[in-house]
Amino acid sequence: MSAPFPGQDRAKHMGELKRGDERWEVFVEMQPDAEVGAVRGRVHFVNGERRRTTSWIFLEVSEREIQERFGEFSAVELWHFVAALDG
Repeated sequence: MSAPFPGQDRAKHMGELKRGDERWEVFVEMQPDAEVGAVRGRVHFVNGERRRTTSWIFLEVSEREIQERFGEFSAVELWHFVAALDG
């Protein structure tokens, strides 16, 4: 399994992103934000000890809605995130 990352206890595994020999486990972390009465979400890409994380890119009423919004991303769009987060 992948190395633990901050927020993993609030994250849902969304699958594996594969291209050739490169593989990333994809997680969506969700965290309630009482101040705005919504749930924030961000995406974690994990490959062994390597980890890349987006900023909080989702703000929805429920965790279910964040998962639905995540499902609207194509694999190509997810690869763009991974490439943009390279650093």
